[in-house]
Amino acid sequence: MFSQTRSKFLGYIFIIFIFYCTGCDSQKKKEIDLTELTYVPSGILGLPDLPVPKNNPQSADKVSLGAKLYSDKRFSLDGTVSCATCHNPEQAFVDKLKVSKGIKNFTGTRNAPTVLNAAYYKTQFWDGRRKDLEGQSKDPLLNPVEHGLSSHDDLIKIVKADPDYSARFKTVFGVDSDSIHIDHVALAIASFERTIISGNSPFDRYRFGKEEKALSESAIRGLALYMGKARCQDCHTIGETNAIFTDDKFHNLGVGFKRIQPKLEEILQKKAESKTGPTSDEEILTNLESSELGRFAVTGINEDLGAFKTPGLRNIALTSPYMHDGSLASLEQVIDLYDRGGETNPFLSSGIRPLGLTGQEKADLVSFLKSLTSPVLPKMPK
Repeated sequence: MFSQTRSKFLGYIFIIFIFYCTGCDSQKKKEIDLTELTYVPSGILGLPDLPVPKNNPQSADKVSLGAKLYSDKRFSLDGTVSCATCHNPEQAFVDKLKVSKGIKNFTGTRNAPTVLNAAYYKTQFWDGRRKDLEGQSKDPLLNPVEHGLSSHDDLIKIVKADPDYSARFKTVFGVDSDSIHIDHVALAIASFERTIISGNSPFDRYRFGKEEKALSESAIRGLALYMGKARCQDCHTIGETNAIFTDDKFHNLGVGFKRIQPKLEEILQKKAESKTGPTSDEEILTNLESSELGRFAVTGINEDLGAFKTPGLRNIALTSPYMHDGSLASLEQVIDLYDRGGETNPFLSSGIRPLGLTGQEKADLVSFLKSLTSPVLPKMPK
């Protein structure tokens, strides 16, 4: 039945894919090449070496500049929103809301993911529509439900008029005030965000530090379930010497898909007829139907329908609510979702199936997830 339903949409999907490929090629020509990386030792138990673009090396001055830009509410239409509004350093770099609030209390369609360890991800945003932190940092500034600026020039005018910013950009990038560009801003913010990393949790001390008493008996049982019966390891990967807890892939769990499934044929037909490239940042955060398409809105590939990025799990106990739409309030609800095999839909990822967990096993998994909390989280530089 599902295969028949899936084939029903393939004609629309093929047409959309052709236009998406064209759009992607055009976009690539405009982007700064940040793909060549160097790897810097993190110095934190459980974390791998930190990937840093060769075209954006870390420096103390650049990180400090990025932190100031990250916290500056002037970079929003009404002066009320900064990056730190939705990615609050005092709340594990999230806002604790189902979906974030921007200027004028406008709400979008997505839950704010934490910045913690985002430096390790191969793509950014729930649908991976940006491949690096530099690219990600520029989009919310122009989104009408986030910062709401009319263009990046609005921000640049503020920066150029601020003597402290002018001096800092001169020090970091060697540019005079008139030459400051939005890409300089993005490079600085990304450098700051690469310092927002955390490990050394009880799990790390147990797994990588060989401290046998670092985990409770319940958490140890939870780890065994995680690696085995509960199949968490398939996507939230733990390595031999470190762990980021993500496969950097996209999966359809069915969360939120019922919002679009009854109208999916109509939605795909409209997108095929629109003959446009990948869905814009603005449309994803202002149009619930486009949002629920997930990774498909970026790639136009049918396997990506309703699929969202595997999030990392470090400090997961501090970053509720969960899922791309913030629809699950607790870790217990998340475990229940996986235990019943996700939410049934024609595009459910093949590895998602009922687990048959007992009540004790669910409790042990929650204990394990809580062991991923770092004792100290990064702070804003003074």
